[in-house]
Amino acid sequence: MSTALVIGLGDMGDRVAAGLAASGFVGRVVVASRSEANLRQVAAVLASASDTLVEAAPLDATRFEDVAALLERIRPDLVVQCASLRSPWGLADRDDPAAAAVVAAGLGVRLPYQVPVVRNVMRAVRETGLAAPVANLSFPDVTGPVLERIGLAPALGLGNAGMMLRRVRAVLREEANGVIPPLVRVVGHHSQLTGVMTAEDPGEEDRCRVFLGEEGRRDDEAAYRGPGIDPGLRWNFLTAAATLPVLEALLPESKVLRWSVPAPNGLPGGYPVRIQSGAVELDLPRGQSLKDAVAFNERLAGGDGVERVDADGTVHFTDAAREAVAQVAPDLAEPLALDDMDARAARLDEVLGL
Repeated sequence: MSTALVIGLGDMGDRVAAGLAASGFVGRVVVASRSEANLRQVAAVLASASDTLVEAAPLDATRFEDVAALLERIRPDLVVQCASLRSPWGLADRDDPAAAAVVAAGLGVRLPYQVPVVRNVMRAVRETGLAAPVANLSFPDVTGPVLERIGLAPALGLGNAGMMLRRVRAVLREEANGVIPPLVRVVGHHSQLTGVMTAEDPGEEDRCRVFLGEEGRRDDEAAYRGPGIDPGLRWNFLTAAATLPVLEALLPESKVLRWSVPAPNGLPGGYPVRIQSGAVELDLPRGQSLKDAVAFNERLAGGDGVERVDADGTVHFTDAAREAVAQVAPDLAEPLALDDMDARAARLDEVLGL
């Protein structure tokens, strides 16, 4: 009986846990969250709505010792990390100058909200010797490469490139009157996701790369031919749909899945992969080099305000990101070292009045 641990019960954590409980490919789902009242309610709903054993595990995932103790106790076959200090959607309804500046700087400036929990989870996985793969939903296109620098990269990320793949499949299915699309492989970065979701084509140089069939025929425009979907939490329906096949493939004795995911083994941005029983391998089309794909995604990281990540995990921000916060709090776009994440998160809270 496989056990999946879901850490974090925001909107996406709820959806992932519900999908796993209803899927039939896990025997037990353990949901872990800091809010005990909400945790008990979610566990009760999932248990009532499925035939899967659901266990509630109170957890403050910012406490390393607590995460390690939980991993030791349940020894999951799969860990799904959905927690962050603050949601990336947290500023969506604000138009005050501080929030507008932080949003304009790109999601990279809010890395201090995304890195600490997944770093803690990966430290606990290493400390306990857990062999289970970790799938990360917390801004994986950038948190993955940051953690890779210190040997703590999750197996892969979730959403983003997989969402682009889903959008392309929907377009091809519609254009072929319901015929099952061919193999779709995507190379793309989180910074390109909004354009894909809203059907706003950025032009040839900045489109995500779409490869069709075994031969890898290019059709980058397919990612932008679908109907636009306005930004908001409804995007999480698609995130969940792009996530669940990946989670199934990460479990023991699973079938092979060919998909596209962000940050496989800590690479920047998203890539085509082949997944089976927790093993993740790149699946680039013939003639496509990893070096070129990485360079493409590193360039596109600038759309999230990230210029580069140093060998020690220090993040440098773009000129555009620095300009965006210059009149509000220029220190928010200074180089960000891993050991400064907590202090920078507190500074973000101060600037944003949280």
